[in-house]
Amino acid sequence: MTVVTRFAPSPTGFLHIGGGRTALFNWLYARNTGGKFLLRIEDTDRQRSSQAAVDAILDGLQWLGLDWDGDAVSQFERKDRHAEVAHQMLAAGKAYRCYCSPEELEEMRAAQKAAGQPMRYDGRWRDRPESDAPAGVAPVIRLKAPQEGQTVLNDLVQGEVTVQNAQLDDLILLRADGTPTYLLAVVVDDHDMNVTHVIRGDDHLTNTFRQIQIFNAMGWDLPRFGHIPLIHGPDGAKLSKRHGALGVDAYRDMGYLPEAVRNYLLRLGWSHGDDEIISTEQAIEWFNLESIGRSPSRFDFAKLENLNAHYMRLAEDSRLVGLIAPRLEAELGRSLTDADRDLLTRAMNGLKQRARTVVDLAQSARFYVAAQPLSYDEKASALLDEKGRSLLKELAEAFAGEPDFTAAALEAQVRAFAEARGEKLGKVAQPLRAALTGSTVSPPIFEVAELLGREATLSRIRDAAGAA
Repeated sequence: MTVVTRFAPSPTGFLHIGGGRTALFNWLYARNTGGKFLLRIEDTDRQRSSQAAVDAILDGLQWLGLDWDGDAVSQFERKDRHAEVAHQMLAAGKAYRCYCSPEELEEMRAAQKAAGQPMRYDGRWRDRPESDAPAGVAPVIRLKAPQEGQTVLNDLVQGEVTVQNAQLDDLILLRADGTPTYLLAVVVDDHDMNVTHVIRGDDHLTNTFRQIQIFNAMGWDLPRFGHIPLIHGPDGAKLSKRHGALGVDAYRDMGYLPEAVRNYLLRLGWSHGDDEIISTEQAIEWFNLESIGRSPSRFDFAKLENLNAHYMRLAEDSRLVGLIAPRLEAELGRSLTDADRDLLTRAMNGLKQRARTVVDLAQSARFYVAAQPLSYDEKASALLDEKGRSLLKELAEAFAGEPDFTAAALEAQVRAFAEARGEKLGKVAQPLRAALTGSTVSPPIFEVAELLGREATLSRIRDAAGAA
């Protein structure tokens, strides 16, 4: 058997981070087993669906690196096939027409609520003859669901779950306007797409029992189901925007790398011993459904940042330059030159060691390509007092005559310079850092000077030495 999984988002907004994890688990299981990972856009809700949301979902999946097999399927475009199946069930006596008006249904629910009963359709048209149908009323088509016994689900994550059939009413398959409902469309599509494994959030568990009844009514083989616990916030409450329930695109904008987000989402509910840092290749090799936990996971930005910092250090320098370039250009109000990009690439190894996100990296790299004179932050300005400027003037003369403008030679010269004046190294190095970067925090300052080169280094020192 070829494993076929699917991710089936509704295009009513961005790709939610929880949806990203569901897609990841389906993708990993398909890749681990040599199967297929399909994408279906469940766009039957025409009022809330939009092409912009479809584009955002596709973009989010592509950014995460989750490629799907074949073309994405539009559920709405298959509506005629869904209706065909509903009529097949009607002809086989597995479904029936219901002529209840909205007012009748509301009265039914009100009476059930007043009596303290569960609110569900009471089956009043289940066995009535068509001759009782009121004139001019378009009926819905309902499933004739089993009323006795129980439905047992051997869930791949939750274990055995049982529901009494009496708790499930005769769900609507086809609306009065002839359009299929979500529950019918999902079952037909899963069957027609040969889906073997449905891996989704445990908020779909009730839907699954209803969908099983449709599978059974059609005599179709059931896929295996695995329901993943939802993601909660750090406080244990349902994930919300304040916790991180944002679109995948927001994590990109916040400066996270896709490989870090994949690694983090993988560990939200799945484990492989004590391993925390898991490459995509390892994840594909190791992933299984048995290692998915049954308890909700807690979203933790600190852990995500730590993972991201790790992957930042591993990332290729040229790739990181490409990621920070648009941010720098927007802030500087100009395009980066080839010389700028070359300088940033050479400087990247020192910059990325301290960065936790791409945003951090862009901020820390800005001084390399900033226009002169630099702007100095408050702490840097404090270092550029009269004494600091005086030291810098002398240092500029010493640097101008340095034949070997390398980090090692410059450090040796500054040490000798400080010792000759009875100063500690930091008393000279810190004003130099302020002059070259505009800040008191940077990569090793002598490496910075070497990367900037003699001309830019001397120019910045002289700017700072002349600052009032």
